[in-house]
Amino acid sequence: MMKTLNEYLHWRYATKKMDPTKVVPQEKVDAIIEAIRLAPTSSGLQPFELLVVTNPDIRAKIRKAARDQAQVTEGSHLLVFAAWDNYTNERIDEVMQRHTDTRGDLPLIQTYYESLKASYVPRDAEINYAHAARQAYIALGVALVAAAEQEVDSTPMEGFDPAGVDEILGLRERGLR
Repeated sequence: MMKTLNEYLHWRYATKKMDPTKVVPQEKVDAIIEAIRLAPTSSGLQPFELLVVTNPDIRAKIRKAARDQAQVTEGSHLLVFAAWDNYTNERIDEVMQRHTDTRGDLPLIQTYYESLKASYVPRDAEINYAHAARQAYIALGVALVAAAEQEVDSTPMEGFDPAGVDEILGLRERGLR
């Protein structure tokens, strides 16, 4: 009998101590990443990028910027959600192109994306970043549920220096935070 969503959520807990000798199988990581890709977001823009950090040297640097939280280096994978720093015509056009490549040129799709550009692009960059960051949190929630479904220990984390992590990962140069 298949487990229900609530049964998986009852299994889930915020893991404070990871076993550094255990590696999450790639097929489970891939399932979590696919769930993140499919996560709902406002306007369907997915205004963030997911970075899967496995390099131990980079993770050690991030751990220093994360108040020495052990999960950064002890888990086999570190998923970093990096929100767009702003909405631009180019970014929205890229999303529209991916959408039409995947689903075809649906009626009114260009009109829809043009209305998004007219609404989002003129706004203040900080307002847009805050909006994008909230969308990344939606995807984080989906990631936590997907990890529970895969029975993979996980923990959402804050308590780090965002500017420090941005610098370590070179996010600013990519228009991310």
